[in-house]
Amino acid sequence: MALPVADVERLMVHYGDFSALARDLRAHGFTNVLAQRSRKPLRRDTLAATLAHYAAAHGVENRLAATFETIFLTGWAPHASQQQPLKPGSAKTRLADVLGTEEISAGEKPA
Repeated sequence: MALPVADVERLMVHYGDFSALARDLRAHGFTNVLAQRSRKPLRRDTLAATLAHYAAAHGVENRLAATFETIFLTGWAPHASQQQPLKPGSAKTRLADVLGTEEISAGEKPA
């Protein structure tokens, strides 16, 4: 692959109840696909405790918040007409100047 690019899109969705969230997860194929998983259903008290914990941690105004991340990976097969990356250190402008920020070397930790 030449000139690979990775990007992520985050989408926050609010659900009225856990059943709606579970339906969306199942419709998108986000179920447990592990071959060695337990085939026994959850006990009611275990499920109730899990739902209560999720609601406490991710509840927003009586709704459940869920964040979905879509990762995009793109690359191209090398070709002579393709743009070539510049050699490291060949930049004419510092990125810190363009962003209007202070440059911090890789060895330093921000205070």
